[in-house]
This record gives sequence, C-alpha cells and structure tokens, in this order.
Amino acid sequence: MAITGLIFVGFILAHMYGNLMIFGGQAAFDEYAHHLRELGAPMLPESGFLWLMRITLIVALVLHAYAAFTLWARAGRARHQRYAVTKQGYGQFYAKAMRWGGVALLLFVVFHILHFTTNTIQINGDFAAPSDRLVSSFEVWWAVLIYLLAVLALGLHLRHGIHGAAMTLGLNTSLTAQRRIHQVAIAVAVVTVVGFMVPPFAILLGLTP
Repeated sequence: MAITGLIFVGFILAHMYGNLMIFGGQAAFDEYAHHLRELGAPMLPESGFLWLMRITLIVALVLHAYAAFTLWARAGRARHQRYAVTKQGYGQFYAKAMRWGGVALLLFVVFHILHFTTNTIQINGDFAAPSDRLVSSFEVWWAVLIYLLAVLALGLHLRHGIHGAAMTLGLNTSLTAQRRIHQVAIAVAVVTVVGFMVPPFAILLGLTP
C-alpha cells in the first residue's frame, strides 16, 4: 500500500502541475496535452507514454485497493470490541476517513475519467479540445463543487497516507524525523488541494486568460 500510494503521489503532483498550464492560456494547455501524446517519440508510438502510464496506474490502483480492503477486513477481525472514544477518537476518525474517503476517491476517479478522458460525461457542452472541455466544465458551479469535495477528500487521504507510508517504510527513525514526516504530509496535502482548486475557481470567476 505504501509503495503504490507513493506512485499516486507522484502522479497527482504532476497532474496538478499540468492543470495549472491553463493559466498560460488555452493554446498552452492544448499544447501541453498534445505533448503528452508525443512524449518518448520516436522510441514510443503516439500516446505510447500515456498508455504506459495508464497501465502502471491501473496496476497500482488494483494493488492499492486490494491492500486497503485486505487491511480493512483484517482490522475488523482483530477488533473484538469498540475503542474508547475518549482515547481513540482521533485515530478512529482518520481510519474511517481513509477507508470511506478512499472509496469516494475511487468513484470520483471513474467519474473523472468518464468526464475528461473519454468524454462520456459531458458538462456544459461537447468539446474536442482539452482546454475547451476544462473551461466549459468549470464554468458550472456544481461541477466545481464536485471537484472541491473530491480534492478535499484527496487532501485528507494524502495527509494520513503519506504519514503512514513513511512509517511503514521505516523513515520515522527519530522524533525529528517524525516531525518532518508530519510537516511534509501536511505540506503535500495543502499544496495539492490549493493547486487543484485554483484553476476551477479561477475559471468559475472568469480569471483565466
């Protein structure tokens, strides 16, 4: 779970950076999207890099989900009585947030792919250009709200997930290291939430070029 989670962290930060290209104008965003299809050429065919990335992410997603549900079931079997709320309330909150937040994120990923990748779900019109699809979608307030809720869930998932992954990989070698892990987890979560939500709100308010 820790290793596949870190793969997703890398992808999420790269994806966030790509979304911010919309501030360079719609032409710059479309050029970025087109460049992804040609990345690795001529060693790779057109969209070859994208398919390698998609396959890697799908495998990582399956392994991550399998690990999550396996640990969820194991925890349920191991716990014969409920934790005392006064002592374990904080831990219970994060455990439930990670579990149900992960399920919500999985459903959102399906929605996101059907929306922006396959164009099966269309919001505010049918557009072929990636930039037109992005801008038109976030001109609708409820689409921005859906993404806001999903990104907040992602931030919470990252906050706890990065911290847990670092512990699993044995990086908590001292109190100083533990504090740094905590700081990095919070920083990545905050940067991700802000970075992903700046474009939708800017588009909704008409602040993009």
